[in-house]
Amino acid sequence: MAPIKFGVLMIEYQMLDAVGPLDILSSCSKKLIEGYEATVAPGLGLSDKSIDIEFYHINETLDPVTLTANAKMVPTVTCDDCPPLDYLLVGGPDPTTFKLSDRFSKFLRDHVAAGRGLFTTCTGAIAVAPSGVLDGKNATVNHMAVEYAKKAFPQVKWTKESQWVADGNIWTAGGACAGMDMMAHWVIENYGKDLAIFGFTSLDYQPRDVNRQLFDIGQASFTL
Repeated sequence: MAPIKFGVLMIEYQMLDAVGPLDILSSCSKKLIEGYEATVAPGLGLSDKSIDIEFYHINETLDPVTLTANAKMVPTVTCDDCPPLDYLLVGGPDPTTFKLSDRFSKFLRDHVAAGRGLFTTCTGAIAVAPSGVLDGKNATVNHMAVEYAKKAFPQVKWTKESQWVADGNIWTAGGACAGMDMMAHWVIENYGKDLAIFGFTSLDYQPRDVNRQLFDIGQASFTL
């Protein structure tokens, strides 16, 4: 089976919105697990259960993008050169200043129309809403911004009753940490608890469920 192609749209997002979910995936990735099994943990037995994944950081150009805390990220591919993705993640920018470009809007619409998965975290749902991909969908956003979202995009069925919302191939999460919880749930649901326990323990991370309750899946017994 071909690796999952996972992209991040390089808008001016809050760092943790993307880095948190990406580290959830990376800590459960085949590349990382196989490295452990080839060196310090030959009996780990998780490589067959791990996530075979490739990451793409997508912008209109390859110019660096300034994120929060004045961090600069360099895109790895442009919209025009990006291969078809399986999943796309959009973190949250400042909704009072951000404007979705026509090129990004088309990229989002084409991706969703192809039936591929879309994840948003924090105000990422507000960022993608102008493209129309959330029209008629159940969605959430940073819960402090729900009323703003309702006024700006009334065609979306906004809620703040849960940490994240899944509606078809679109997953939207509340704040940055809710985005990590959403991705953790996706990993458990698709790859099982054994891999999740190892990956989350390596991050010293305990996810919350959709109702914001800590979700105890156990601790890995393996140590370096």
